[in-house]
Amino acid sequence: MKLPPGKATCLILAEDIIGMTTDDISYESVHLNPRAKKKFGCSGCIGAIKFEYKKERDFTTLQMKLLVEAERKEKIRQVVKYTDSLKANALFGTLKDDEILDIAILLEYEDFVSGDTIARKGFPGNKLFIIISGKVEVLNDEETVLGEMGKNEVFGEMSLLSGGNLSTTIRAVEPCTIGTMSQKNFRHTLNRHPELQTLFYRLLVSRITTVNQQRTDELASGMVGQIADISMVEICQMLNANQKTGCLRLESPRFNGRVDFDEGEVVKADIGSKKGQEAFFEIVSLTQGRFKFVQQSTPPEPRLEPIGGFMAMLMEGMKRLDDLEE
Repeated sequence: MKLPPGKATCLILAEDIIGMTTDDISYESVHLNPRAKKKFGCSGCIGAIKFEYKKERDFTTLQMKLLVEAERKEKIRQVVKYTDSLKANALFGTLKDDEILDIAILLEYEDFVSGDTIARKGFPGNKLFIIISGKVEVLNDEETVLGEMGKNEVFGEMSLLSGGNLSTTIRAVEPCTIGTMSQKNFRHTLNRHPELQTLFYRLLVSRITTVNQQRTDELASGMVGQIADISMVEICQMLNANQKTGCLRLESPRFNGRVDFDEGEVVKADIGSKKGQEAFFEIVSLTQGRFKFVQQSTPPEPRLEPIGGFMAMLMEGMKRLDDLEE
């Protein structure tokens, strides 16, 4: 067992983990009984930890090993033509050639003709879309064109990260090839390449500024709405990207909360009995309720320090949301 460096560790939870992972029958019991318990409560508090037992595939015969290697070579042969496009993508351009190839293998590819709907508003946001070639347009409910995207651009990342549905419809305006990455592979890629988290964050800020500018202006001036229509991740992203100062008030079925922003940074968060970062993580996970943002022309006095780095808190909040949904 390896504990995260530089972080306080609950010794009770650590003892429980050591006990479960060193139990001689842990794997066998789960392997023989697929319904066996996989989630264990911490004996020290209300914490919980989930284990997934996997048996490594063992290709014992030479024929099987050769078959697996042949399948991989065939997959590489099919996708290698897409690696140049991925290298030219600003998100993946810093990766090495073998890392680009790994990402190319994770993608599924599909061709579309002009007029085809690639993604529709309201559908589950469980894929990252990468435009390998061609051009697409972004549409609202009235099918008004909000913008266009071309080769090497991506979409669907906001819904994928927040766990919400797609907020716009994407339609091909010319023949194009689209690569898609599943949510599981997307999370795996971000964990394996932490530098991509910063690049995706910058992309989200740019996307909000360009495609959703009208909605951002309405929100910044004092918009009221339902969280089911726009995720808390998006709302907080908008306020941070546009360096807004004011108070975001929330009314949920469980309890009320608020987040105070000072030039886009979170300086205060409260919901129920939670405060600070833990309150922010709880607020980001809300899926139901009502929100209202009241803008302030000048920062409050005295000035408050941010409760943490916005990007780091947002990524942690989305990670916790993803863990809850699994």
